[in-house]
Amino acid sequence: MRLTLPIVKRLPKTDIHCHLDGCLRPRTVLELATEQGVRLPTRKLPELTRLLKAGRRTRSLGDYLRIFDLTLSVLQERSALYRVAYELAEDAAAENVRHLEVRYSPILHRKRRLDWQDIIEPVIAGLADAGRLHNMTTGTIICGIRSMAPKTSLHLAELAVAYQGRGVLAFDLAGQEKDYPAKAHRAAFQLILKNNINSTVHAGEAFGPASIGQALHYCGAHRIGHGTRLREDKDLMRYVNDHRIPLEVCLSSNVQTRTVRSLKEHPFGFYFNQGLRVTLNTDSRLISDTTVSNEILIAARAFRLSPYEVKRILIMGFKSAFLPYGDKARTLRNVSLEIDRIFMEEFPEDYDRRVTSF
Repeated sequence: MRLTLPIVKRLPKTDIHCHLDGCLRPRTVLELATEQGVRLPTRKLPELTRLLKAGRRTRSLGDYLRIFDLTLSVLQERSALYRVAYELAEDAAAENVRHLEVRYSPILHRKRRLDWQDIIEPVIAGLADAGRLHNMTTGTIICGIRSMAPKTSLHLAELAVAYQGRGVLAFDLAGQEKDYPAKAHRAAFQLILKNNINSTVHAGEAFGPASIGQALHYCGAHRIGHGTRLREDKDLMRYVNDHRIPLEVCLSSNVQTRTVRSLKEHPFGFYFNQGLRVTLNTDSRLISDTTVSNEILIAARAFRLSPYEVKRILIMGFKSAFLPYGDKARTLRNVSLEIDRIFMEEFPEDYDRRVTSF
């Protein structure tokens, strides 16, 4: 049995770690810059596209994050935020993503003094409008930034509370890990937890497992963004596994940021074999030059996954989604049957039809 990209594209999927400002279409960047009078390093689309993609030229998370300066330069207007959110949902729907969670930090979109509602509401609306059209559930995750003052994270957490149940699904902490500990932003997460809001934290990407421990034990994170270095602390890994805390894995970006030296050294396969709840995500569709389908195919080939094992990973994505339990249960029933049907069509003699509890 050999999975191909067309087969993977047919499968229902999630993308629960996806940055708005890393997912623009290159042509949209060029058009928005023209409309807004923003200077770009080049007006030639092929050259601009190259500059917007990490490729092999990034040598660290810092290198990777600097590319966002370019995309953020055209995301300072309400109409641009709506357009980019709508197009992102369209692109996700084109590969049969059924649930999309898009994260961003509103504080990074205030260079032109936009009001907070003019930053938050168009993103929610753009995702929702495209989602309704393409039978996809969507929501946003508001990010605090590690390198900014904790009071800024607290204010962003207040915005998440204000938009709870109105399109905002969760709160996150993103940015450089080294020298910027998650515990400094504890007040923001206390507010989030007090208001019964979901949370996730970027951790264990550019720093060791102690960063993951802080995310869990100081911030109360319900999911971990990346978690690549979790394997360095066996007790913590056991805790994460026992509590079914999902890891939002982004294979391509982890290689591009040099979190791992190569895909072969990525711990995803180890985590999966140990029974951890792992999910596959894009991180930044544009900057990492990927899709969810690509990430699934990369994983299947690198870690020799069978179609049945791919199904388990897809199901874990839906189980990890920040959706109400009833909606999640219905979705899980439907997508499980759909995945079985697709695989039985593609691999009628070989597909494992066992009924397994995950």
